Amino acid sequence: MDYNVEEKSQNINKELNCKDCGALLLYAPGTQKLACKYCGAQNDITPEEKESIEEIEYQNFISNKINQEEKQTISTVKCNNCGATTTLKPNLTSDNCAFCASPLVIQGGTTSTIIKPKYLLPFKIDDKNAHDIFIKWLNGLWFAPNDLKKYAALNEKLKGIYMPYWTYDSKAKTNYEGERGEHYYEGSGKNRVRKTRWYDANGTVQNSFDDVCVLASKSLPDSVTRPLEPWDLNNLTPYNEGYISGFQTECYQTDVQIGFDMAKEVMEDAIKVTIRQQIGGDEQRINRMHVVYSNVTFKHILLPVWISAYGYRSKIFRFIINGRTGEVQGQRPYSAIKIALAVIAVIALIILIKTMAE
Repeated sequence: MDYNVEEKSQNINKELNCKDCGALLLYAPGTQKLACKYCGAQNDITPEEKESIEEIEYQNFISNKINQEEKQTISTVKCNNCGATTTLKPNLTSDNCAFCASPLVIQGGTTSTIIKPKYLLPFKIDDKNAHDIFIKWLNGLWFAPNDLKKYAALNEKLKGIYMPYWTYDSKAKTNYEGERGEHYYEGSGKNRVRKTRWYDANGTVQNSFDDVCVLASKSLPDSVTRPLEPWDLNNLTPYNEGYISGFQTECYQTDVQIGFDMAKEVMEDAIKVTIRQQIGGDEQRINRMHVVYSNVTFKHILLPVWISAYGYRSKIFRFIINGRTGEVQGQRPYSAIKIALAVIAVIALIILIKTMAE
């Protein structure tokens, strides 16, 4: 047994216990402290040794080190409805899935061994501020069903979760073949027609990518999480159990290799922009791309979000807040009756204006 690891684990456990009453301390977002919700005492989080952010060399890791990376064993519960796998809160006997609002079967909890995250961004926005943002968002919805706002009063509906991400750095060299389109006009007046002459184009472009973020969970769609960016990754801190206390953590479901394939899709969108800029002209066509990636590195990190999931008429809607910046992404239902009444009102107004004009 590694006694240094055991001693460190014991120190972490002591740090999470209130010095005054012995209760479990919870991380206070935006601070370096753990707070007791029973007696109000606060403990400082013992910072990890200051170190520069380490990027892991991708190819060497895949070939030689994937089984040597530091692991952690955690207790998890899997949602039977949406498949999300999250950590269990201490002494929890019942709960609802943060991602789809379905009841969780706590008795079905299991232990999992995963690659330990290296870094995280601690929550900066606390539950009160997150709830205020939720209420403001709900109040600003047009054509929302009348009973939707009742969810704003249910603070437990909003949960703080650390989401697993891979980040990738890479250089990319791309040979391409395409076409440059230049506009010209024939005819005059109403008969003037725009046409395009196409010319062959080819060349090489080089791109450099830093911290391309890939969500390593399948619990949230990319269309919802991508707009939460950018993240202030310059403030990453070494993984510390203190920042996790009081929050749930979603376990990664996408491994580092599949994650890199997803990162390539993001990179290739940027590469196409560079190619179009080099081709020039009025229009561009890209017929072929051959991309060579090099100097690929990655990190496994956790990023904070507040999420509310609620069912409305057999559909699941999610509201998500970036736990650092307050950026909001929300899904919502619409009231067909309110929309119909609005359409009728507009038609009536148009008819009235025409009648008055006559």
